[in-house]
Amino acid sequence: MSTSNDTTQAENNNQKPSGAAAESQSGLFSRFLATVEWLGNLLPHPVTLFAMFALFIVLLSGILGYFDVSVMDPRPEGAKGREADGVIEVISLMNAEGLQRIVTGLVTNFTGFAPLGTVLVALLGVSVAEHSGLLQTAMRSMVVNASPRMVTVVVVFAGIISNTASELGYVVLIPLAAMIFHSLGRHPIAGLAAAFAGVSGGYSANLLLGTVDPLLSGITEAAAHMIDPEYTVGPEVNWYFMFISTFAVAFMGAFVTEKIVEPRLGKYDPSEAAVELEQPKIEKPSAQEKKALKMAGLAFLGLCVLLALTIVPENGILRHPETGAVAGSPFLKGIVAFIFITFAVPGFVYGRVAGTMKNDKDVINAMAKSMSSLGLYITLVFFAAQFVAFFKWTNLGTVLAVKGAAFLQAAGLDGPSIFILFILMCGLVNLSLGSASAQWAVTAPIFVPMLMLVGYAPEVIQAAYRIGDSTTNLITPMMSYFGLILAVAARYKKDLGMGTLIATMLPYSLVYIVGWTALFYIWVFLLGMPVGPGAATYYNP
Repeated sequence: MSTSNDTTQAENNNQKPSGAAAESQSGLFSRFLATVEWLGNLLPHPVTLFAMFALFIVLLSGILGYFDVSVMDPRPEGAKGREADGVIEVISLMNAEGLQRIVTGLVTNFTGFAPLGTVLVALLGVSVAEHSGLLQTAMRSMVVNASPRMVTVVVVFAGIISNTASELGYVVLIPLAAMIFHSLGRHPIAGLAAAFAGVSGGYSANLLLGTVDPLLSGITEAAAHMIDPEYTVGPEVNWYFMFISTFAVAFMGAFVTEKIVEPRLGKYDPSEAAVELEQPKIEKPSAQEKKALKMAGLAFLGLCVLLALTIVPENGILRHPETGAVAGSPFLKGIVAFIFITFAVPGFVYGRVAGTMKNDKDVINAMAKSMSSLGLYITLVFFAAQFVAFFKWTNLGTVLAVKGAAFLQAAGLDGPSIFILFILMCGLVNLSLGSASAQWAVTAPIFVPMLMLVGYAPEVIQAAYRIGDSTTNLITPMMSYFGLILAVAARYKKDLGMGTLIATMLPYSLVYIVGWTALFYIWVFLLGMPVGPGAATYYNP
């Protein structure tokens, strides 16, 4: 984030809001938010945090190994990975053998970390579509061409699907939505809130598979291996539920905007702006951009037809070679390759027609530009990979899962209602640890094995996690783009502080966590629908 944004945020935080803003910062809830912010600020950088976690695992394994802490192996006899004597012991890394394993596995832990390669490959394709201008034009066309009655729904919907293109929604759509609402005579903060609710609150939902899907599924699979070493979790395992969630979140976001947020904000007074505002003029896509968008759409449609020919016929070459089914097929196992293709090809077609990409060098430069921005992510992955590997080597995750599962069963908390507590817990942790991958890398090795032992499949556990992680993004200052949103909002309301922005977004978080959790229960347990292709609801070893 730029220095100017940080300066703007600091200035806004030092101002004393008045009226409704002052009230929003004076109550019990504001003190709670202030405590969350304080605790979050005490946390070190996520990279440092994972390094500390890895060191803690080494020390803890030495202590528990010294006292011979163990549990009975709950897996059936003959299961791969089951100990011969049926006992799982904590393995110490604080000895010569442990040190040897750490130093020899340091590189392979990193290079073998499942989310790393899949995210990098998917992002290569997305980068072509983003830097050619395809995604920006598609979002602008969607929002600008919406009817006044549907503009709120379209803004939230566009925010949700913008997550496919990384930070595009934060940088482009949120400021654009504020301008659109202002141009329509509506409160610009309401437009900003609606877009923010889609981009951040609906972070996990989407119509297409994006970079977050392989990222989370790789972490989930590694955690599931603590119980079942052969269990596979593909990027597509939550697609059905996230597809239907896109529409549910869009309508919930529009409802909150029009029925709660906008009435509370009232009529906009331009004198509240930090700068002198002109009536904004939102430009529609040019004729050339429309033509390029059409050709990109045809290219995408052509790719879909080709892919359909490989999986729809019973003898399709990308179906399962033995069963002939789509579940477990090369198509689903190689879904990341198709994410790459279905973004890269239409992106290049758009660029050629629009004139933003002329040859292979432009495509390569677009890919390289996105890769160059991943330095922090790769650094984070290195330390996260060590933490996950140490956790698995020591058997701490399995021991903790067995004891936790026994506690849940003894307390009678092994029914579907356990997911309410799980979703709330994920949302609470997210207030202080805003990164989806960082939070899941920490919590998945504990809760995936634990809930598997209670009887639930990793795919369903991951879907529930995505609800909790997304819904509180809107109200945590720990979210990486929170300062940017605050800076954009302050342009339209000069006395707007952090408490005001959080109070504006809180109704979205409350409605989302209730409505999205209800949808989860209806979809999974009432209707018995799978959360994704070939995804099971219950785990049967």
